[in-house]
Amino acid sequence: MARIESFDDLPRRAPNAAPLAPLYPWPEGYGAAMFLSFDVDAESAWTAKDPDNFNRLVTMSYGGYEARVGTPKLLELLDQLGLKATFFITGWTLDAHPAMCEAILKAGHEIGHHGYHHLLPDPGSPRLIEEVDAGLDALKRRLGVVPKGYRAPSGEFCEELRFALAERGFVYTSSFRDDVRPYRHILDDGRPGTIELPPTASYDDWMLGLSARFSPRPIFPKEHVLSIWKDELDETRDWGAMVTTVLHPQCSGRPMRLRLLREFLTYAQSFPDLWITTGEDIAANYLRHEQAEAR
Repeated sequence: MARIESFDDLPRRAPNAAPLAPLYPWPEGYGAAMFLSFDVDAESAWTAKDPDNFNRLVTMSYGGYEARVGTPKLLELLDQLGLKATFFITGWTLDAHPAMCEAILKAGHEIGHHGYHHLLPDPGSPRLIEEVDAGLDALKRRLGVVPKGYRAPSGEFCEELRFALAERGFVYTSSFRDDVRPYRHILDDGRPGTIELPPTASYDDWMLGLSARFSPRPIFPKEHVLSIWKDELDETRDWGAMVTTVLHPQCSGRPMRLRLLREFLTYAQSFPDLWITTGEDIAANYLRHEQAEAR
């Protein structure tokens, strides 16, 4: 796609051509949904910004916390609560921390694709397709997994990526912030793309309290975050819609953040009409209704 150099070249159309999300029902007994998901970046969150950060060992230790403490604690919590989640993992993390990733799979959670080096998938990036294929290779080689879902590193997307994922058989993506229900992407040539499970911006723990040096963001106290998360969930349930978490083990695996997450998930589980599940299950529900509608 040609680079847009001026406002005169800016198309007079919406960037996302997908129609409004259909009001497909959730499984029987449920009136709303929560896509419980984690982004496992480890040190690739920091080397993506500058590969030489690998030599800055304290900077690396923020990402390394995931394998040593954060992910094991989160797996323990999910087991205690009887919940299954989707873990989007970068290929580099798979190669650097195979035991951590194997533990996620062994615990019965879904594994999703999250790039290889956690590089921003910017339009025209020379490494864009390489990042997709290298991540696929790592998932197959390390875990024997062919992922159904993809979440873009740093939450960015472009048309070239949308095509590449559809061509490689991905069932769903989870990156766009433009809806509260699943919908089907439309490619530029009119063909159907992946099912989109839109993330909920307020459930990105990186924005609400990353414990890292030099971060411009403050650490929000538990009471503030719980207020945001509970209000978002309560209103979304009233709408019959879906919330999608974007949680990171190097954030929510820290002691104060784990306590916060435990309290929130326990609150969410108190609503029997809320379907808390993986991206694979939510996409499959969408696909069943889409196929029934087409018959």
